[in-house]
Amino acid sequence: MRDLVSRHARPDMTTAIDGVLASKVEYSTEPSPSMSGTVLALVAQGAKRIALGDRLYEYRAGQYLVASVDLPITGQYVEVCPERPSLGFGLVLNPAAVAELLLRATPADLPPVGGGAPSGMAVSDASPGLVDAVIRMLRLLDQPRDRPVLAPLIEREILWRVIVGEQGAVVRQLGLADSSLSHVARAVRWIREHYAQSFRVEEVARLSGMSVSAFYRNFQAVTAMSPIQFQKQIRLQEARLLLATHPGDVTGISHRVGYDSPSQFSREYRRQFGMPPSQDAARIRGLTGRAAPGLV
Repeated sequence: MRDLVSRHARPDMTTAIDGVLASKVEYSTEPSPSMSGTVLALVAQGAKRIALGDRLYEYRAGQYLVASVDLPITGQYVEVCPERPSLGFGLVLNPAAVAELLLRATPADLPPVGGGAPSGMAVSDASPGLVDAVIRMLRLLDQPRDRPVLAPLIEREILWRVIVGEQGAVVRQLGLADSSLSHVARAVRWIREHYAQSFRVEEVARLSGMSVSAFYRNFQAVTAMSPIQFQKQIRLQEARLLLATHPGDVTGISHRVGYDSPSQFSREYRRQFGMPPSQDAARIRGLTGRAAPGLV
């Protein structure tokens, strides 16, 4: 697996198979914010540390992380050097593919799911069967004739092995149209699309189809944040992206992402990223071209 990932990894992590990612990082990184995406990430070598709200996840060779909701995270590669780079496989999770497998399964096939919404992110040891399926998927990168036929079959196998595994509840709810996670995901999408505007929690709860108490409880369980904290994370990440290209317009960008007070924006930005907006923007411009801090 290490050899296959190393040979096929690109700077943007994409491969010749849609939805399959391969990552190679040769240097440890500073903690850096990004969005998780909905993805399965399996480490072949090295380690990755992810902070989500007040939760910290670390996964290393032989372990995988699943993210069933696109969440604002802070990530860092650790235990990495050019002689021993971080190597990882990723598979973008497709809700329709998960739903199809659930329709084919019987209740006896699936481990029981506890009450309430599961966390939107979880880490587990990879089973031998899962590792074997991932290796066969990576081998298809060297077999262009076989890819169109076999890649969808192996994707289903990978999903199935995760669905019936220790963290299956996290992935299974991704394929259920009326699950608690799907309701929270609806709210997450709305907040991301309207991050610059103020909202009342009652309004977003109604949009997600839940009572206020159930919405708040499930949102916290999935994202490790309150809805307002989630919005602030999105605002600050969007501001950071904008500052990378417009470092001199701190006031304009603070208004653009929804802050009425530039001084409040600067305080919260410094608290989140460790330095004032303009100083951080200059640092980011100097880091252009480094590996993206996603899950893989």
